[in-house]
Amino acid sequence: MLRLFRDKLKESLISVVPVALIVIILNFTPLISLTGKEIAVFSVSAVLLILGMAFFNLGADVAMTPMGDHIGAGLTKSKKVALLIGVCFVMGVFITIAEPDLTVLASQVKEKINPTLLTVTVGVGVGLFLVISVVRIIKGTPLSHILIFFYMCLFAFGALLVIGNDDFLPLAFDSGGVTTGPITVPFIMALGVGIASTIGGKKSGENSFGLVALCSIGPMLAVMILGIFSSGSMDYHLSESEYAIADNFFGGLAATLGTVAKEVAIALGLIVVFFLLLDLIFLKLPVKKLRNIGVGVIYTFIGLLIFLTSAQIGFLPIGYKLGCELASTHPYALIAVGFVLGAVVVLAEPAVHVLTKQVDNVTSGGISKLSMLIALCLGVGISIGLSMLRIVKGFNILYYLVPGYLLSIGLSFFVPGIYTAIAFDSGGVASGPLTSSFILPLAIGACYTLSGSGKILTDAFGIVAMVAMTPLITIQILGFKAVVMRGVHKRIAMKRILSLDDEYIINFEIK
Repeated sequence: MLRLFRDKLKESLISVVPVALIVIILNFTPLISLTGKEIAVFSVSAVLLILGMAFFNLGADVAMTPMGDHIGAGLTKSKKVALLIGVCFVMGVFITIAEPDLTVLASQVKEKINPTLLTVTVGVGVGLFLVISVVRIIKGTPLSHILIFFYMCLFAFGALLVIGNDDFLPLAFDSGGVTTGPITVPFIMALGVGIASTIGGKKSGENSFGLVALCSIGPMLAVMILGIFSSGSMDYHLSESEYAIADNFFGGLAATLGTVAKEVAIALGLIVVFFLLLDLIFLKLPVKKLRNIGVGVIYTFIGLLIFLTSAQIGFLPIGYKLGCELASTHPYALIAVGFVLGAVVVLAEPAVHVLTKQVDNVTSGGISKLSMLIALCLGVGISIGLSMLRIVKGFNILYYLVPGYLLSIGLSFFVPGIYTAIAFDSGGVASGPLTSSFILPLAIGACYTLSGSGKILTDAFGIVAMVAMTPLITIQILGFKAVVMRGVHKRIAMKRILSLDDEYIINFEIK
């Protein structure tokens, strides 16, 4: 276990250090100016973030992934489809409530939307679409067909929001990105692998992906429906004190630790209790496996506690200040800084490493971890750069999302199904806790400086949705490249065969 923790700690260092270095380097340029206290708090937060990520990733491997795998395989073997569907719905709701990304997002819109209402709405959306995902695997329905149908529904509801309460639109798309984070992804992906491997078939590898993609759609539709039936003003008034570093650092740290510990304990407790009930009635796992899962849950709790606390006390306020200062002095520099930060921030997302590892295992190295990370870095970097351009110019997010999703769906007809499934899953995992707690405050700070608080909901929010969308394109382009290269290699091989002399051709005669 100690060796595994060291490996996770090394991964965390590689992920977080580049982000911290970029912020420090920017401080020595004319672009921004951080105080000594801000640098100190950010540095301490970065160290804590590394430690938290290491514990969390260890917990995901030891607890969350095995739980999803056992539930998926065990209930599928029982052939009780109704039971499987019911369990998936409940677990979808519970893991969403436990998702730290959603907690961070809800806290930043709490003045206008009740955080509990938003969380429950999103949770129901995830639960329903987790059920749809499982039914798809059982029935063998092509993922692209379901994606096309529900994205058409998204555009239809989006059009209704544009006519009515369009302030909800960016938030709705952001809700889809934040729900597939470090808690949700390990469980959902393992659930998919467990079900697909139990059912078997030649497409079991392909069918094991796509759950995250569909579970990202559910929250978007749910929040859009909430927006359609909501009334009243959605004017956003920024409270700058929420983005300020506490005067008493240790007092603020203690207060944040207490609040986060309570939230994480409740959220993980719901998952653990429900899993133990399932084990008692249906799964009946050996005591040793349960003990290992219990240890993993403790690691997960410690990791989430440290991760979320460090993000809130250091990364959130520094992200906000970066946005404010860049917007006030060099607004177009936001585009370049956004691209660079996006390209490295995605490496700090725990769920990204869970996905790339899963892809590498399922495809037996056919889709390497390195190629996935490069495609994700480029996709997220481009998305944040474009989002910063939107903040500077102030145009509707649909100008990005509509053509982006149409291109994504169009590419699905020309690439292998497994690339489409992985691409849409990648969109969900790319937007994690750091996107919500660092990149979103960066956008809020920039938007507040350039346009005031009245434009924050429409211009700043939606950046998480952009982060979730662009990997859909870049990963499928990776698949399209593979298809093209395969065709080129076949043509080259055929030309070589045709160019051989007769003496190299073996003729078989039937006697």
